[in-house]
Amino acid sequence: MEKKTKLHVGLLFGGNSSEHDVSKRSAHNIYDAMDKSHYDVSLFLLTRSGFVLSDAASRRVFDGEDEATVAAEELTKVDSSNPLAPIWNLSQAKDIDVFFPIIHGNLGEDGTIQGLFRLLKKPFVGSGVLASATSFDKDLTKQVLTTHGIQNTKYVVITPENRNENDYETIKAKLGANVFIKPANQGSSVGIHKATNATEYDEGLADAFRYDFKVLVEETIAGPEEVEISILGNEKPQASRLGAIRVPESDVFYDYNNKFVDASGVTFEVPVDLPADLTTEITTMGLRTYAALGLKGMARIDYLVSKDGVPYVGEVNTLPGFTNISLYPQLWQASGISYADLIDRLIQLALDEFDYQGELAYDFIPLDNASAASTYKPKSK
Repeated sequence: MEKKTKLHVGLLFGGNSSEHDVSKRSAHNIYDAMDKSHYDVSLFLLTRSGFVLSDAASRRVFDGEDEATVAAEELTKVDSSNPLAPIWNLSQAKDIDVFFPIIHGNLGEDGTIQGLFRLLKKPFVGSGVLASATSFDKDLTKQVLTTHGIQNTKYVVITPENRNENDYETIKAKLGANVFIKPANQGSSVGIHKATNATEYDEGLADAFRYDFKVLVEETIAGPEEVEISILGNEKPQASRLGAIRVPESDVFYDYNNKFVDASGVTFEVPVDLPADLTTEITTMGLRTYAALGLKGMARIDYLVSKDGVPYVGEVNTLPGFTNISLYPQLWQASGISYADLIDRLIQLALDEFDYQGELAYDFIPLDNASAASTYKPKSK
């Protein structure tokens, strides 16, 4: 048998979140950057309806064909009565060595797709089920950060059950007159509103509840910029240089339109020149956040920096964007790691983590004697 010389990578993208098209652009860039002399790549587009297209169909969409038309044609080839029909096309690539998911937001960053990869017993790029789910939920993220003494903004959790107990005046007394309203499990500034009065608060809350049954209301940090850092690694991660985002004064915050539709008015400073002590503090906070949440592979961490130079962890992104304007790869390029090298490292980290987790036993294995327990040591990474 001829020895396999290339890794077979399954690039999974799309999804049913607001970032569907962003994910497609990220996947294009990743695919283009991958060295085809080292990798065979199968493409799997997850449609908005939750159906995984075959490699051939996904390539047609990659080449510009209408996704809805291709998906409708693909659905005629699958037995819809099969409960596994939505993911059936993944069986076309039985020899995949590692999956590279780049589904932003729901299904991709919330632990769902990671659970599927575990069932398939395949390595995958990025964090595991628990770390992904915890980091996707803004409330749980803040609870972990607070437990570890990592500074983040003050907030109140609003649910349908306690909604009537938290009107604007009550929130104002706790957090101040200017607040941000955010769905706990949603990305890309979708459903996020700034409120400065009761009317804006009620309208913002109503919209946020369209996306989640748990909504955060956070204090506003008045500052000149949002600072970002990229993290890469498993047990011994490394941090990139810092970048900053500055939006026009007329904009309330860095919203979905700024990020993905029209960034012409946004200033990206990569790398950004900050005071040495602030740079050190943000970098240390990033690595501590990464470890506290149990993240693996990669993450982009966003900070708010107040006018007096105090940084607050704002958000953690476990599958950050790889579009032309995405900061995760830009920050690594500014730190001396090329786009292609970054992809190589992420894939290797996925393989390393899979091997590492493979050392664990999931069923009871009796020890021959008591001394065996004291002599066993996991492999060093």
